[in-house]
Amino acid sequence: MKTYKIACIPGDGIGKEVIPAGQTVLAALAQKLGSFKFEFTSFDWGGDYYRQHGVMMPADGLNDLRNKDALLFGSAGDPHIPDHITLWGLRLKICQGFDQYANVRPTRILPGIDAPLKRCRPEDLNWVIVRENSEGEYAGVGGRAHQGHPIEVATDVSILTRAGVERIMRFAFKLAQSRPRKFLTVVTKSNAQRHAMVMWDEIALQISKEFPDVKWDKELVDAMTARMVNKPASIDTVVATNLHADVLSDLAAALAGSLGIAPTGNIDPERRYPSMFEPIHGSAFDIMGKGLANPVGTFWSCVMLLEHLGEPAAAALLMRVIESVTADPSLHTGDLGGSARTEQVTAATCARIAAAA
Repeated sequence: MKTYKIACIPGDGIGKEVIPAGQTVLAALAQKLGSFKFEFTSFDWGGDYYRQHGVMMPADGLNDLRNKDALLFGSAGDPHIPDHITLWGLRLKICQGFDQYANVRPTRILPGIDAPLKRCRPEDLNWVIVRENSEGEYAGVGGRAHQGHPIEVATDVSILTRAGVERIMRFAFKLAQSRPRKFLTVVTKSNAQRHAMVMWDEIALQISKEFPDVKWDKELVDAMTARMVNKPASIDTVVATNLHADVLSDLAAALAGSLGIAPTGNIDPERRYPSMFEPIHGSAFDIMGKGLANPVGTFWSCVMLLEHLGEPAAAALLMRVIESVTADPSLHTGDLGGSARTEQVTAATCARIAAAA
């Protein structure tokens, strides 16, 4: 029997509630199918670790993750610690340390979800957003000088490399090619950012020639926000820079009904390092410890984890169960307008896995 080694990093806030829920569901799935099992290792990195040690994770923490098959991550963010410390000290340290350069965020309206676009059919909003995850606006290049003086200056420099853009474009075109519509939208801002984004556009055109069966178009990022709201059916697969896709993917999750149900994968397509899967909802300290967190985003992230591990049947089963859970209004948490609790949704998910044909 295959054993998958999974590192679980709950992080901060409701991550400490939804990641154990994800472990419970994965264990139930393994018990149901009997063809594989999971070996979970939990790491207490995050805000509490920072208060004890002055860092979000150990300096050599990546070595503890390197031999894992996948990582399941909760959230990074603590109201008592500056955001740039929590992000760069944990999540980005892992993403960049393991060169997880493709951030993939599927978005669709699940059964039973009351999405805000009332004229949008579920089949009209079925997208995958590919986010360049290693450079761009989050390259970490910049600095501050003359702090506290009238001449203080601060810079953050967006860095795009030919190698980085080529590999994310090739990944996005290949993903679009695998989907029924074979259609990709390249998001840009080359009308104003006339150097790096112009190169981004040029490389998109270059890579497109490798995929003659994929149709594609180009959209300015500001126009893309309007298109997502007004013409959702015109979108299928999307590729954008680190910052642009960060913003667009949260808009996509909101349009699909809630950030609480949205998953993401931080992928190393070459599989040199473990990839990391996480819900996108953040730490949500206002509901921490109250049992109100929606675990569906974590469960959907587990679907992506299973697909990455090469367990498509298990992934498909879990996705069917998730859809049956969201279709039941009595299992909607507060973010979906209901009153269900985290434990209730988790228990129902496990029960439906056990009862699945």
